[in-house]
Amino acid sequence: MRTADILNVINRLFYENNGIIRTEDAVRAGISRTRLGLLVKDGKLDRIAQGQYIRPDAIPDDLYLLQQRSEIIVFSHETALFLHDMAARTPLLHSLTIPSSHKLSPALSEGCKVYYVNPGLFSLGKCSIMSKMGHDIVAYDVERTVCDILRSRSRIDSQTFAAAIRNYTARKDQDWNKLRFYAEAFHVTKLLRQYLEVLL
Repeated sequence: MRTADILNVINRLFYENNGIIRTEDAVRAGISRTRLGLLVKDGKLDRIAQGQYIRPDAIPDDLYLLQQRSEIIVFSHETALFLHDMAARTPLLHSLTIPSSHKLSPALSEGCKVYYVNPGLFSLGKCSIMSKMGHDIVAYDVERTVCDILRSRSRIDSQTFAAAIRNYTARKDQDWNKLRFYAEAFHVTKLLRQYLEVLL
């Protein structure tokens, strides 16, 4: 394949995959792993993680890139608070939840705060949300996030914890029935009531 043809394929793959090329997609399109390495060396691609490439002038969307590396990741806790505009600052580490029946590789969990949950509760509250850079990613909804913060309060910064509960009560789109249902599922009903009585 000629260089011009390869660059056309690369551009098509970027367009089709939201600005990311995965090794498997490139190989399927006829570009060898060796050629990908040469494109990186020539400055035509940036390798940002194992099997993932972006344009050299692109700003990577860390959350989207992380989600592309594993189908079992759901952004939760501090990261979900940030995505739902319930936290004042970007978390230092990405918080994510996976079923307790799975494990993440060290390469994938590096730089992340990993939470494990019973597989039967893993899907409860999953939703699609836009990352701050405009990509669709999977996180937990607001009510599940409040319950997660309560459940994991010993691992959460006290200011973040207090702000999360306070910000939920100030929202216009609260779903109290859903919050009660989730709180029962996670056995934090009594704890939730205690915090809400202080704030409401």
